[in-house]
Amino acid sequence: MPTQRSLSAEDTRDVMATLARANGAFAASHPGDSGGRQPVHTVYGGAHLFRADVSARMGELALRSLDRFGPDAATFARALGVPPRLADVVYRRVREKLAREAVEDFRADFEDGYGNRPDAEEDGHAASVAAEMAAGARRGVLPPFVGIRIKPLSEELRERSVRTFDIFVTTLVRDGAALPPNFVVTLPKITVPEQVGAMADLCDRLERALRLPAGTLRFEMMVETPESIFAEDGGVALPRLLALARGRCVAAHFGTYDYTASNNITAAHQHMNHPACDFARQVMQVSLAGRGVWLSDGATNVMPVPPHRAAEGETLSSAAEEENRAVVHRAWKLAYDHIQHSLELGFYQGWDLHPAQLPVRYAAVYTFFLDGLDAAAERLRNFVAKAAQATLVGDVFDDAATGQGLLNFFLRAINSGAIGEEEAAPLGGLTVEELRTRSFVKILRGRAG
Repeated sequence: MPTQRSLSAEDTRDVMATLARANGAFAASHPGDSGGRQPVHTVYGGAHLFRADVSARMGELALRSLDRFGPDAATFARALGVPPRLADVVYRRVREKLAREAVEDFRADFEDGYGNRPDAEEDGHAASVAAEMAAGARRGVLPPFVGIRIKPLSEELRERSVRTFDIFVTTLVRDGAALPPNFVVTLPKITVPEQVGAMADLCDRLERALRLPAGTLRFEMMVETPESIFAEDGGVALPRLLALARGRCVAAHFGTYDYTASNNITAAHQHMNHPACDFARQVMQVSLAGRGVWLSDGATNVMPVPPHRAAEGETLSSAAEEENRAVVHRAWKLAYDHIQHSLELGFYQGWDLHPAQLPVRYAAVYTFFLDGLDAAAERLRNFVAKAAQATLVGDVFDDAATGQGLLNFFLRAINSGAIGEEEAAPLGGLTVEELRTRSFVKILRGRAG
């Protein structure tokens, strides 16, 4: 049956032009997930303590804690709440991870984990951290992601912050070393947009001074003040801050304790699962969705440290040993529950502050993905089959975002170490080669021939 229209191409030319401009601007500002590996955590440690072999040293301490307080799969699973059917595989993969790559991302901290020190002392540590990172890069022992956290660009600390940033980068580059792969600078306690713009300007100028390729220096914003959530005019601040970063911001990290404190929440109620934190995280998710920025949650600040230590040549009583075990298990369980909550909210990265937290980090992440694997696999298989069929018969399949979301579950599971490529691909009805494209659209195009 012939169709009829009332509007000609000329009638809609201006409307289509407006749509093309708007759609193009949206695509430019919302590039989506880069598809690269996102670390499951960032470990923070005082810059004065940083050494090139930080990952190996923390792995040894983490395994020592696991051996002492989770000596077998059943004990570890009971302490955390890992489903019994997953206990053995999770425990085995946690131990392997701690021995192979205990730390995925490390930040040498010149802020809260370092404190305020004389200028000469911080100058020295800025240079020594650069030397250690250069040595670690040469020996191939650094974590795959690494960086520093400077002090805020507040009125009181801006001079000190810029000085540390400058000394670190200058020392590293002028000694002939390259910046480590995936190097990033963390900018804390943002209170005015100009602090983000200034950080981008400083990166520009350091690159020119040191003859680094444009765009080499990247940073991440900490979201830990009310001003980083809402701007003075009441609008959401984060997209504006991201624009001021001029393409240099790669991540936004939530700071649980500074954020709750700045909202007048008392210390007793400052914790990861406070409703105020959920609100801030949801603002981060909604306002930064699709913009190509990784999101990270904060840290559990209750450390799994035993309260009793035996004096030299002595042993602890059974009561003291039992109390040590109970204290560590409580801290482990708290961290495990916090990480599971973050994962359920769609935050796949978080902070760790102590080596004994590392077994819990990996156990929580692996359990999350393994527990949801069967359901996600069935959904992806069915979705790929329907999408491929629609493409083959010439229909337009316009729900690629959902397909990418399902695919991302497997990509994140692989990145985390919960499963391997060879295991994941057939579960999702894919080949390993299709999985490696990291793109649902590319998979459909390949199947359409």
